[in-house]
Amino acid sequence: MMTTDARLGYSLESDGRLGGTLGSRSGGSSRSSSRGRSSLRSRPFSRRAVCALAGVAAAAILLVPPSADAQLRLIAPLDAGEPISYYIADGAPGSAYVESDRELAVWALEAWQKASGGALELVESGEDDALIRIYFVQASGGQYGEMRPILVDGRRGAEVFVRPDVRALGPDIAAAASQDSLLRDSIVYLTCVHELGHALGLEHTDDFDDIMYFFGYGGSIPQFFGRYRERLATRDDIANESGLSAGDIARLAALYAGRADASGR
Repeated sequence: MMTTDARLGYSLESDGRLGGTLGSRSGGSSRSSSRGRSSLRSRPFSRRAVCALAGVAAAAILLVPPSADAQLRLIAPLDAGEPISYYIADGAPGSAYVESDRELAVWALEAWQKASGGALELVESGEDDALIRIYFVQASGGQYGEMRPILVDGRRGAEVFVRPDVRALGPDIAAAASQDSLLRDSIVYLTCVHELGHALGLEHTDDFDDIMYFFGYGGSIPQFFGRYRERLATRDDIANESGLSAGDIARLAALYAGRADASGR
């Protein structure tokens, strides 16, 4: 497997500002040593906490691309002419992963598959054969989500990294999530959905309703997660609340137009 690693990310500066990083590397392997197998409105959010939460929504590759060309190299649709295989790894030690996070990733995959209207068929496989590979890893440098494009036997694929430790988002958010497990799961789930959107070829938008929204355009970060959390009465509701907007679904359809009919699905 050849891997192209062109990473964009956000990090929290010591004064609470959101900073950006860009790195590029090609060849070799992208294996990482960090990898291994209350209500939201009831607490005020400090500026640092809001910046930190921007990391989960924005750095769940909610990133500013350095140029249009770089964006095209990083993000492109997958080959949907055949089933798209996926693999979900066990959480890395120290990542704050819990076993039920795997289910959140599965629900995120199913959300995109349902939204495709039959254009995408996602099937589980082993790690080496998977086009989409999801890893729950330790928080690193303020990055809470990341997508890296890869090639698997000549087909475009993606590695998705989710960092589920909400303690890295600051004490206010950590306290709120500790009192409300559905808030914590909402953050992890929406991060999975957003990253998988990039894996499937969707770029950022400036529409606050979209899961692919980029917070560089502004908007209330607590509201972004809070509106989703408010739809949930139980954890199982996540499976039926995709978090996708009409705009997200329309852009997915545009990317994979005609592929459902061509595949016979």
